[in-house]
Amino acid sequence: MNDTVDTLQTVNEIAKGPVVKELSIWEMLFGGEIAGTIIMAILFVLFVLTIYIFFERYFIIKKASKVDTNFMNTIRDFVYDGKIESGLDLCKSTNSPEARMIEKGLTRIGRPLEDISQAIENTAKLEVYQLEKRLNTMATIAGAAPMLGFLGTVVGVIIVFFNITHASGGNINPQDLAGGLFTAMGTTAVGLIVGITAYIGYNYLVSKVDNTVYQLQASAVNFLDVINKPV
Repeated sequence: MNDTVDTLQTVNEIAKGPVVKELSIWEMLFGGEIAGTIIMAILFVLFVLTIYIFFERYFIIKKASKVDTNFMNTIRDFVYDGKIESGLDLCKSTNSPEARMIEKGLTRIGRPLEDISQAIENTAKLEVYQLEKRLNTMATIAGAAPMLGFLGTVVGVIIVFFNITHASGGNINPQDLAGGLFTAMGTTAVGLIVGITAYIGYNYLVSKVDNTVYQLQASAVNFLDVINKPV
């Protein structure tokens, strides 16, 4: 009876065919040698940092790029009416790069136009600097991540050749090569993914900053026109 049961189990296992092991994301990322695992961990940290910087900068730049069409019209009316203090109060109550730039210009009214223009320009540069904070980090990650991935490839290939060279009796066990191949292929793929993500995110944010700079320049020109040719 037991022989019959064992035979049926064997037949069922044969009918099911060979068991195919699915590769999990965790095994793909950290299934290689220890050197590859270290590189993967670094790439993972860089990816998280990229995502954090992107969304943190995105919301700040988006807020800074909002244009209030009534703001400059109100400032123009205050200047024409000689209500400089009211204009300053409006700028202080408005949290935007444009308002801080115009506020600096209002405090210089009465001085030569060149001095006012220079003060506005310096303030605009400081505002742009604040918007561009951490973008250099994203640019660095965009270049460094693929190179880290290629470093993992080199390390993986070295491990493979080392295992082949030291194989006992010339018999090469595929499992001895698996770790090195995991390291070689996995780090390259992940490095490229992180690098591409950082590169696209960086260029997108730079384009948003450029649009904000254009808006600041337009506001500065309008303000200078107002104080240069009052009605």
